[in-house]
Amino acid sequence: MRIPLTFPMRVLSAMFSMAFISTMLASAQGGNTDQGGTVLKTVIDIPLPGPAVRFDYQSLDAKDGRLYMAHMNADQLVVFDTQKKQVIANLDGFKRVHGVIAVPDVHRVFASATGEHQMVAVDMNTLKIVGMAGPINYPDGLAYSPATKRVFVSDEHGGVDAVVDAETNRLITSIPLGGGAGNTVYDAGSGRILVAVHGVNELVSIDPAAMKIVGRYKLPGVENPHGIALDQANRLAFIAGEENHSLAVFNLNTMKLLTVHQVGEDPDVLAFDPGLGRLYVSAESGIVTVLEESGRDLRQIGQLHLPHAHTVSVDPKSHLVYFPLENVDGHPLLRVMQPAP
Repeated sequence: MRIPLTFPMRVLSAMFSMAFISTMLASAQGGNTDQGGTVLKTVIDIPLPGPAVRFDYQSLDAKDGRLYMAHMNADQLVVFDTQKKQVIANLDGFKRVHGVIAVPDVHRVFASATGEHQMVAVDMNTLKIVGMAGPINYPDGLAYSPATKRVFVSDEHGGVDAVVDAETNRLITSIPLGGGAGNTVYDAGSGRILVAVHGVNELVSIDPAAMKIVGRYKLPGVENPHGIALDQANRLAFIAGEENHSLAVFNLNTMKLLTVHQVGEDPDVLAFDPGLGRLYVSAESGIVTVLEESGRDLRQIGQLHLPHAHTVSVDPKSHLVYFPLENVDGHPLLRVMQPAP
C-alpha cells in the first residue's frame, strides 16, 4: 500500500502497530494470516515427535499412504500414515537430514544425511537403514530415474549432481553443473533429470543413462533458482528463485521460459496438485503462496502465513496439503489443510 506524505503519523503508527500485533499473535498461536482470500482451511493439527527444530523436504508415497518428513535439526526421519493420521515411526541416524524421496520401485526410501556427507537408503518394509553412499559434499534434493534405477542427488555446495545406484547404494559419478545445485527432479515426459543451478541461473537437463548434461537453459528474471515442481500432463516446470522471490513458468516442450511471478521472500519447497491445477510455494519467510493454472500460466489466488512453513507436500488423491511446523507452543506439529470451498 502506498501512503501519501500527508498521511497523519499517529494513524500510520497505529496501523503498523496493529499489523505487527496481528502477525505476532497468528505466529504465536500457529495460526494463518490469509492475505489473499481464504484458500486453505485447517483439517487437523497432529503432534510430531522430537524437539521443536527445523524440518526440510517431504516425500509422499501415495500408493501406501505414507508421508516421509526430514526432521533436519533433530537428525530424524518421521514416517506418517496419511490414512490413520498418525506417526508410525521416528527413525534415528540421519544427521542433518535434508532431502528425502520414497521409491516403491525398489522398495526404498532415500534420504540425504548432509551432516555425514552421505545418501542413506532405508528399506520401506522394515524401516531399517540398509546402505549409505558417498562421500557427497552437501547432499540436498533427490530424484529417481526409473529406467536406470539411479538416484540423482543435489550436491548444493559441491556444484555437482551425484549419481547413486539405487540397488547397490554405490556412488557412481558426479556431474559438474557449473554452479550450486538447487533441487533435482525427474521429468517423466522426457526421461531426463532436471536441476536448478544457482549462480548461473539455469535449468540443466541430464541424460540419466549417459549421466551427462544434454541441455542448459537460461532463466532470466530468476536469481538463484532452487525449488522445482512439474506439471507432467501440461509439460510445465515451476522454478523458484530464492534470491529475488521469483517463480518461473517454463515450457518443457520448447524448453523456454514463459513468465515470471513474485512469491513470498526466500521461496524454498514447491508442491503441485495436478488434479486441481494448484501450486503451493512455501518460503523461508513463512509465506505460502497459492497459485492456480490458467492456460499455460499461473494466477495467484491467495497467500497465508504459517510459522516456519518453508516445506510443503500435497496428496494428489485427497488434495490435502501437509505443513510440518517446527515450533507451535514449544512443540512440532503437522498441520493438515484442505482447499477451502
